[in-house]
Amino acid sequence: MKDVIAELTRIVQQVALVQDPKQQVRLIVDQIAQSLDCEVCSLYRLSSEGHMALLASHGLDADRPVAIPAGAGLVGLVVRTRHVVNIANGLKHPDYFHVADLLEERFKSFCGVPLVNNGEVIGVLVVQGRHAKKLSAKHEAFLSTLAAHIALLLPRLPVSNDAYVSSNTPLLGVAAAPGVALGHALPCRRDSLADVATAQDANVEQSLSDWQALLARVETDLRKERAALGELVSADVASMFDAYQMLLFDPTLSERVQSSIREGYALTTAIKMAIQYYADLFRAMDDEYMKARHEDVWHLGNKLFHTYQHGHPEMARQASDHDAVILIGDDISVSDIAAVPTKKLKGIVCAGGSRLSHTAILASALGIPAIMGVHGILDVAEQEVLIIDGDEGQVICDPPEPLLAEYRVVIERERNKIAGLDKLRDLPAITPDGHRVCLLSNSGLLADMSPGLRQGSEGIGLFRTEIPFMASETFPTEEEQVRLYRKALEVYRGKPVTMRTLDVGGDKPLPYFTVDKEQNPALGWRGIRFALDNVQLLVTQLRAMLKAAREPNQLHVLVPMLASLDELKSMNSLLDDTLAQLTDEGVEVYRPRLGAMIEVPAAISQIADWRPYLDFISVGSNDLSQYLLALDRNNPRVASRYDHVHPAVVREMQRIVKSCRELNLPLSVCGEMAADPVAVLLLLGMGVDHLSMSSARLPKVKLLIRKTKRSVAEEYLSQALVLGSAREIRELGNALIQREGLLELPNS
Repeated sequence: MKDVIAELTRIVQQVALVQDPKQQVRLIVDQIAQSLDCEVCSLYRLSSEGHMALLASHGLDADRPVAIPAGAGLVGLVVRTRHVVNIANGLKHPDYFHVADLLEERFKSFCGVPLVNNGEVIGVLVVQGRHAKKLSAKHEAFLSTLAAHIALLLPRLPVSNDAYVSSNTPLLGVAAAPGVALGHALPCRRDSLADVATAQDANVEQSLSDWQALLARVETDLRKERAALGELVSADVASMFDAYQMLLFDPTLSERVQSSIREGYALTTAIKMAIQYYADLFRAMDDEYMKARHEDVWHLGNKLFHTYQHGHPEMARQASDHDAVILIGDDISVSDIAAVPTKKLKGIVCAGGSRLSHTAILASALGIPAIMGVHGILDVAEQEVLIIDGDEGQVICDPPEPLLAEYRVVIERERNKIAGLDKLRDLPAITPDGHRVCLLSNSGLLADMSPGLRQGSEGIGLFRTEIPFMASETFPTEEEQVRLYRKALEVYRGKPVTMRTLDVGGDKPLPYFTVDKEQNPALGWRGIRFALDNVQLLVTQLRAMLKAAREPNQLHVLVPMLASLDELKSMNSLLDDTLAQLTDEGVEVYRPRLGAMIEVPAAISQIADWRPYLDFISVGSNDLSQYLLALDRNNPRVASRYDHVHPAVVREMQRIVKSCRELNLPLSVCGEMAADPVAVLLLLGMGVDHLSMSSARLPKVKLLIRKTKRSVAEEYLSQALVLGSAREIRELGNALIQREGLLELPNS
């Protein structure tokens, strides 16, 4: 091995190209053995029981399950010391552990390297040779470096080389819609538009004609699917098809497709290029909600592709053989869901997707569990029985009858619990000792609104207005914005709607407004900074909001990323000017309440200075927590260190609440903190009386509040404020919830 870096790169790239986990581990051990010219290379992984399971080996007889007891052998020594063990003759070492029938005694030399993830040893990489000779320093360094790469991959691999035949080993993913269900797997497997190879087609006129016919056909399909869902969910949830249609008939999409066709590309290639362009815009954003919209773009692209190729697959016939089915696939679309009889559909499991996708939103609205990002779900056979837990984010494949019986009891209990939570919908979120909390929902599209109303939302605490700006290649007109905002206000008629002003720039670039790439977009030209520098956009948006509001006190305007008094004064001045403009034009307008979003830590100490210019405060707990902790919660390498109940975050929240109380300034909290039971107890103890969250979380938070005395929450807060870690705060809160039964329905 002459070039270490080249060899490292070659192995890492080859492993990345393989999708099947069993092939990945086999490739790892084979390639390392080849590179080091050694007889044995083995990969062990720490199991949930604590022993070291042999995943794969080059050179050892590993056709049967092999497990080394916790702490035993040279592998156990590597785990205990968290350090490389490189010895000439492992057979003579006092920690040597003999595994029967493995024939490991043929090999004397031993070098074991720990695989570390988030500070914990999760596996061991071992090379062995026949001769009693230590591995060279160069090769040891190579192995250690490669082990660091493998440690990032290991959590996605099976727990043993027998994992795929173990019926009780769960597949893990991201909990996206709550609930537990069991049913038969119904695969949704099709070719993807993303895999279409670039192709040319000289018949330009025919391709242009096919494109127009395809648009008409897909529009008809979308209407039928919307009608099918509309019988079972409210019109606003079914209206998520409006998002598809808005993009489908966006002139810029069609222009991109037609332009590529005229350049000589085949229709499928032209569609892929246009869809890729839009999807990349959303994927590049830091905001989780906006990033998830790239999935919707690909869903539409795949629908165009499949319809052009051979129409949408007929899954309803496949589903008819069973009364309970679990739809599984790589990235399931709303159209896929609409193709299955809803009474039979019990759950959804995706290999891709996110908890903020429209798939998850619709699953929540339909009242069925959904799990996203499940590695290995595509290997599940059609008709296989599955248990899915949307609360824990896990799938159990082909469970034995005793386990099925247990889960049938769980499902029945869950059904009763849901029925109990439904009864809370129209009841106030009020503690037993009389503290009233207003529960609001977050939204970004009309399609997100209905679930909130169904769960008893008392208004919208955060309406993201970026969507119309992202959906086209020109700034949306004033009237286009008026129509969108008016629909939102009408859906929540009689309830408060808080609309955040344009929050783009930096991490959320507009496709038609190119700026230089920033080194740190999270701290860059975004939010109110971008809006004030492009004041014409802000004025147009304010005009649209004011014209859309038809009743006083309903519209609240929220300003993102405020960090200075000058920015707030400028915003007030613009609002005054806009109100005067519309009044002069004869438009009846109402002055909205104006609020500041507290997400920049510098804002906390300025709240008193801002009070004369504000009507309310809204804490953006996600960004505020990230900025306070200097941690990106979406970065897997540091995400485990992120927790919004970190002592620093809790104490700063207490500081904000205290300032607002002294200034008689209304306060709300939005983001994950508002929906996390432990954090809700802390906020309740502080006296926060407005919480805004995703609609699916509303019932559980309402139950928690209705069962928790304010005095109990205050006592918990006083104890948490003197603790030194998020772990201690969370453990104390969870113990309180369990001890007092705060999330248990009465008589459940």
